[in-house]
Formats: sequence, C-alpha cells, structure tokens
Amino acid sequence: MTRTLYIGNKNYSSWSLRPWLCLRWAGIAFEEREVRLDQPGYGRQAIDEILKVSPNGRVPCLHADGHTIWDSLAIAEWAAEEKPNAGLWPTDRPTRAHARSVVAEMHAGFASLRRDLSMNIRRRVAVSNWPAETRADIDRIDAIWSDLRTRYGKAGPWLFGARTIADAFYAPVATRMRTYGVTLSPPAQSFCEAVFADPDFRAWETASVPNSWDASGYSVIDGLYA
Repeated sequence: MTRTLYIGNKNYSSWSLRPWLCLRWAGIAFEEREVRLDQPGYGRQAIDEILKVSPNGRVPCLHADGHTIWDSLAIAEWAAEEKPNAGLWPTDRPTRAHARSVVAEMHAGFASLRRDLSMNIRRRVAVSNWPAETRADIDRIDAIWSDLRTRYGKAGPWLFGARTIADAFYAPVATRMRTYGVTLSPPAQSFCEAVFADPDFRAWETASVPNSWDASGYSVIDGLYA
C-alpha cells in the first residue's frame, strides 16, 4: 500500500499539519512530499505542480492506494476509518458529536484569526491591539478550549482527555497563540502545552524552517490550504 501526503512548508502550512498529525497519531505509514508554494499561480489555485496531484489546486492532498483525498478534514476522516482503534474520534457518541462540532467550527470559521494570526511557527512577536473581530475569534477559541479542558480534563491533557482529531485541528492555532504572544486562560494554555510536548508535533516543529519566500518573517496567507 502506498500513501503519499502532499503538504506545504511546515513553518506556515497549518492545514497540512492537521492531517499530518492525524496520520501519525493513527500509526499510518506515509511518505510526505513538500510542494513549494512560491511559484506562478499562487493565490489562484493554479500552481502546476499542485494541480498535478490535487484536483482543487490546494494542499494538503493524500494519495492512498490509488485514490486521491483532498481537504484536511476528509483526510482526517479517512485516517479515522482506516485505523478505527486509534481513537481519532471519541468512542462515546455524544462526545464524538461534540468533537465533530468543534472541528467543523475550526474548519469553516475564524476568518479574522486566519487573516491576522497567520501560522509562522518560528516567529515570536507580542501583539495586543487586535481588531474587534479578531479579538472575538481569540476569545471564542479560548472559551472552546477552556470548556473542553474543564469537562474532560480528568481523562487526560487533551481537549477531550485522550488525543483526537479535534486536537490536530486546533494544534496550529496553539502555535499561532504562541507566535503572537496571546495570553490565554489557564485551562486553554494547558491545551497548548499538551500540543507543544507531543512528540509528533515536536518532529514537525523541528522540521519547520522559514524559506526565502518569507524573508521578512511573516507567513503567507492561509488561502492556499484546505
């Protein structure tokens, strides 16, 4: 069986990190191939190299056993079905529905946060004067994390106690909070610390190197990821 995950640069590609973590946490062997995004066609989903492997012109994209799976959530769901005993979703149905709700909210929302706190793992800067809509996104994420850690914290250090797809989907946001010096509530910060201590995340972080595309230290727009 051949599985290849096409991703963007690890320093910036929040959407690539999400399914990458899910595959690693599920114990699914795969090859990763980074595609440079600083090419003609960027921002228009028209990079030839990506279109050759991903029908919507975006990364991440997984090639698995002759099938093409694009979009981060679709890849995560594939991993959960491929390895049902890996615990990528909570086993309890109401809790699983709760996890899917917060994952869907992350996947579809928080446009202001994406705009103003773009992922850049290696950068450190203190920012406090966020626009009102961005502050609202930050506060909503803090509320989600704090609520989940309060409800499920006795079962482990992750959002639902044990590690799930929800943690993979919010892991890039934890790095954004760190990058921009956002102060979180203690329960929310405890989730960030669980992410930063995870061996698979740390492997990704070690490999996250800025390139010439980001000479100023700022990251690219999130729009080329899915």
